[in-house]
Amino acid sequence: MKDATRALVVVIVMVTLFWPSESWSDRPNNNRRDLIENLAAMVSCTYLMPELAAATYIDKKTGSLLPEEGEIPASVPRDWSNVENPLDDSDQNLFARLDKSPDSNFYTEPRFVEHVDENSVNSMTNFISEKALKEGDSVLDLCSSWTSHIKKPKQQLLKRVAGLGMNEKELSSNTLLTDWTVKDLNLNPKLPYDDSTFSVVLCQLSIDYLTRPLQVMKEVGRVLKPGGRVYVIFSNRLFLQKAVALWTGADDIDHAYTVACYLHFSNGGFKEITAQDLCTRKKGKVVGDPLYVVSAVKS
Repeated sequence: MKDATRALVVVIVMVTLFWPSESWSDRPNNNRRDLIENLAAMVSCTYLMPELAAATYIDKKTGSLLPEEGEIPASVPRDWSNVENPLDDSDQNLFARLDKSPDSNFYTEPRFVEHVDENSVNSMTNFISEKALKEGDSVLDLCSSWTSHIKKPKQQLLKRVAGLGMNEKELSSNTLLTDWTVKDLNLNPKLPYDDSTFSVVLCQLSIDYLTRPLQVMKEVGRVLKPGGRVYVIFSNRLFLQKAVALWTGADDIDHAYTVACYLHFSNGGFKEITAQDLCTRKKGKVVGDPLYVVSAVKS
């Protein structure tokens, strides 16, 4: 604290004494007091932030800022009436990617691996099996792979588990699926299912790769039964080259808000849009890979 105060005093004194007053004439809407206040804020943040924000911290693996408890649920507006749509599927800048080659090339070889750590896999499996699904549900596992993270006892009580993904070998190896389809939603977001087919749609660890998310979520709304539920589960672990710019340039709080916007502005007929923090925490800090879910109900 003493070091921070000393540094702040030195900076303010130097600015006050040595910055020529006449140089401010060409700086509209600014003055010496503004500069001093801004410098004070910067010095305070630099020296004091570790004390003031013990629960918000930089993730050593990704360099991203992890949220405090309660920030993820609070990221979704309760009232959307004054929220402007920040999204446009046709905006190439928002949905540009480092790897512009066809996704079919990237997904040619199967990847029989988990994309988050074991703790997050368990959290995701428990949430899906115990909170998201109930007996008799017809489920669409969107952007599916070799596992759907559904416990077998629960799977046996489900009416249907359809998988739609990019790799045939992965989908054919998923023993939880009753049927599956290979389809690239970035080429064609139309889902190959009739209206009001499913009671639940899951999208696990894949929303960050969709280049036409509004159209996909509109299709999700179409294939959901009235009262059906969609759960979009995500982390900040990803294949950087295939994630869209809108996602890679944001933190986890922004991600939750973005997914909520995908749902609200898709015209998919969603209501009750909420976000949950599924992270494991110790003393307020996230342990292992972060995990979140944004969900909604088809009106």
